[in-house]
Amino acid sequence: MHNAMADTSLYIHIPFCGSKCAYCSFYSMPVAKQPVDDFIEAIGKEWHMRRHELDKDPETIYIGGGTPSLLTADRFERLCALLPVAGHVEEFTVEVNPDDVTPEKAAVWKKCGVNRVSMGVQSLADAELRAVGRRHDSAMAVAAYRILRNAGIENISLDLIFGLPSQTLASWKSSVDRIVTMRPEHLSAYMLSVEQGTRLYARMLKGEFHESDEVALVRMYAYLCERAAQSGYEHYEISNFALPGRRAVHNSNYWKFRPYVGLGPSAHSFDGHCRRVNCSSLKTYLSRIDNGMPAYEIEDEDDVDILNDRIMVALRTSDGLDLSEFPAKARVRLVKSARRFIPERMDLQQDSLIIKEDSYMVSDAIIRELLLDRP
Repeated sequence: MHNAMADTSLYIHIPFCGSKCAYCSFYSMPVAKQPVDDFIEAIGKEWHMRRHELDKDPETIYIGGGTPSLLTADRFERLCALLPVAGHVEEFTVEVNPDDVTPEKAAVWKKCGVNRVSMGVQSLADAELRAVGRRHDSAMAVAAYRILRNAGIENISLDLIFGLPSQTLASWKSSVDRIVTMRPEHLSAYMLSVEQGTRLYARMLKGEFHESDEVALVRMYAYLCERAAQSGYEHYEISNFALPGRRAVHNSNYWKFRPYVGLGPSAHSFDGHCRRVNCSSLKTYLSRIDNGMPAYEIEDEDDVDILNDRIMVALRTSDGLDLSEFPAKARVRLVKSARRFIPERMDLQQDSLIIKEDSYMVSDAIIRELLLDRP
């Protein structure tokens, strides 16, 4: 069972955090002393300036970050009042951290039309959470989940990370087992990526932290896939699992190359033809919007870039790459390149190229081989 596809989406990037996680490379800053009210007003202005980029009001809204759940209840209500929430929004997601979830905030999210919450649990082992600077512990995560349920949120996604400092296969299995027992509608699991400029990267350079070895990561991922399948979750994208009918509609919109507008510093947008990227500076963003100027630059992409974007994104999904959407010459080239991976690592079903689940951990290498060259 698949969710119906939405045609248009809106993303809002909240660039504030209580503190920076050791692995985080997203654009964010400590919320203290930041002009949060000015930022909210700017989001409303930017939406007013750019709503013409979508041919109708968005059918999905996603508020991410940063940490959107840091916004006070009244600020969150003010933000939503500036957005096209009224009418039919199929899916309205807000990202939250467990330590921010209170009955009062959860009630306001629900009242504002939020019908899906994505919560960053990351691990249910307290030592692993401390090692990457998370502000919550496992008990807080479980309590926050119950608060969301009690508030009437019927669609919850929980995030996990594998490859964390001090994590073992046994501790990972424990986190996965407890999460699937909680029965969220959706589960996302990401392999730890140590990015330059993060605190974790600095610790790695000092020898205080060593990345998990490949064998351990493969075993962790294999256990996740097996346990999720046993529990009735559909593995519909490399990092994402959903109960029947509960795929993330907003994220699926990205993967299907539907149009979306991104508001806020560092947010990305795509109108079906070109990509726009907002500046990664709150100060510059506020100044530009206040002066009635766009905060984005247009990315320079040609037809080959766009086709390669489709290849990279679609091959991460269980639906695979729809070859019928490609020009004839590119289609022939793709099938020829894929032959070396069929049937061991890929399937060719009608007009779709699909990477098999047991080859997801080497998907980057497969995808690189299929990318199109310029004529």
